[in-house]
Amino acid sequence: MNQMQKNAHLVFGIFGNATALFLFLAPMITFWRIIKSKSTEQFSGIPYAMTLLNCLLSAWYGLPFVSKNNLLVSTINGAGAGIEVIYVLIFIVYAPKKEKTKILGLFTFVLTFFAAVVLISLLALHGNARKLFCGFATAVFSIIMYGSPLSIMRTVIRTKSVEFMPFFLSLFVFLCGTSWFIYGLLGNDPFVYVNNGFGSFLGALQLILYFIYRKNKGKGKNEDKSTGVVSVELGLPDKELSNTNSAQNGHV
Repeated sequence: MNQMQKNAHLVFGIFGNATALFLFLAPMITFWRIIKSKSTEQFSGIPYAMTLLNCLLSAWYGLPFVSKNNLLVSTINGAGAGIEVIYVLIFIVYAPKKEKTKILGLFTFVLTFFAAVVLISLLALHGNARKLFCGFATAVFSIIMYGSPLSIMRTVIRTKSVEFMPFFLSLFVFLCGTSWFIYGLLGNDPFVYVNNGFGSFLGALQLILYFIYRKNKGKGKNEDKSTGVVSVELGLPDKELSNTNSAQNGHV
């Protein structure tokens, strides 16, 4: 890279750090609610555990001995991993016994899988082979994380209302994905720009849906606002949304 590319690479990396931090901190409202009520209610802890795995893998991939010129990827995802660990532990503390066991098992799987990737990449792989192995693992779970808002997009289309898809959350998904997409392009790293390009695309779709249905905000049918908060933050499938609605409306 020439000096101009290096400067642009740094700028987009810093901007990507800022927007990603916003996304990591967005669920704080949910967890403050959990702590106050001392219950996880209808929330799911699965997306937080999977986001933790994505952060751990991304932080590892960004280290200099795995891939070059990606230290900013490590810094934000290291911070994200710390935040997600707190979320998962809070969820385990306040979840009912059955859910607690499930999330604790998933948390154990996440740490075990990450440890396996680290050990294999350190002991069995070197140079480009190490980068490819860690890069593929990171890309897969990054796409899974970015794909979580698909359920709320289906809800917006079905209800023709954006009440349950906050504009700024959609905006920062787009900005975060776009920043890291450009960062990856400038660094010529497909394991950064491919998955974040997918995230940028999904963020753009959310913004398009928002502007199509923005005049219908607050007019969604058969939906509950608190359900919308759950789906936006956690990407719950429609079946779970329906179950949540039934529970909140006093039906089994």
